[in-house]
Amino acid sequence: MFIGICGNIFAGRNGVADYLVNQHDFTRLYLRTTSSTTQPAANGHQTRLSLTQDKIPAHHIFDSASDLLDFVTKNWRLNWVTTEIPSEPDLDLYSRRPFFLLISVDAPLTVRFARHLAAQRHRAPSAASTSLASFAIQSDAFLYHPQTGQLPLMSRASIRLVNLAASLPAFHRALTTLDLLNPSRLRPTWDAYFMSLASLAAQRSNCMKRRVGCVVVRDHRVVSTGYNGTPRGLINCGEGGCARCNAGEGAGQGLATCLCIHAEENALLEAGRERLRDGAVLYCDTCPCLTCSIKIVQVGIEEVVYSQGYSMDGDTAAVFREGGVRLRQYVPPVNGLIQIEDDMLGDKTRERHTA
Repeated sequence: MFIGICGNIFAGRNGVADYLVNQHDFTRLYLRTTSSTTQPAANGHQTRLSLTQDKIPAHHIFDSASDLLDFVTKNWRLNWVTTEIPSEPDLDLYSRRPFFLLISVDAPLTVRFARHLAAQRHRAPSAASTSLASFAIQSDAFLYHPQTGQLPLMSRASIRLVNLAASLPAFHRALTTLDLLNPSRLRPTWDAYFMSLASLAAQRSNCMKRRVGCVVVRDHRVVSTGYNGTPRGLINCGEGGCARCNAGEGAGQGLATCLCIHAEENALLEAGRERLRDGAVLYCDTCPCLTCSIKIVQVGIEEVVYSQGYSMDGDTAAVFREGGVRLRQYVPPVNGLIQIEDDMLGDKTRERHTA
């Protein structure tokens, strides 16, 4: 695995790199001259290349991102980490490899400024302190520089950490809970793959109540897809075609007057019973309702995998148990924006998932 780390100054880039090196046997790679090698890192630790270049093996320092990537590619079975991503074109190079994962780290300005002052006092106790204004100018330049700014890189990260940890050990303890090295982050499992297709199908829905997507598969091949909405030829739900949905009825209420076909129903109608046969699996981003569950049993689906719960999950589960259909929930590894709290909050992590 090859992990790249981008982020703001004093946010925790080196903290993540240290964690991977010390806890998971990663080896850190450097570029000889980049803007990041002259910037201080999180929690008062300066970038190692600027302080201890003589202690870094020469074959772990490269003249360009291309050279670094060539080295990693030839040694891809080992674990590598770098904070050296000078620009978006360099990130484009790294991202072509199937073993590359990008992590970003940020923190509020005041938190990063406090870390900067602590590091400054540690290095030179008698020196005059940097003002918040000058630190903010430096931080903005680091983020928004037109050629080397980190913000475009951070926007492309699969995992975006907000580091509020009060210390480096607390930060590392929080990272342990995130399962950063889960293989599905690099190559989706079949569950992740098909659930992503179901979620994509849901984006086609214009139902005023809820977007739902569904995929039916057999032998790891897609048989059919579906999303909820009014039948063909009728006015779309989002244009007033279903009075029940547009009236804002609560979940499970007024279903007899609803004109929308559910995602599962659409997928089953598209597949037809003769195409389902033994071993068919239905993936749905929302647990099927009771009405859909009896149809799923009737057509011979063997397993249902869902992501989000619904208001009648218990009733649906009971139908599936009696009908011999396996039901399980797919829980993906944490991605998106993840806020890491400080020691005062027990070093817990609060996940905020993004679409």
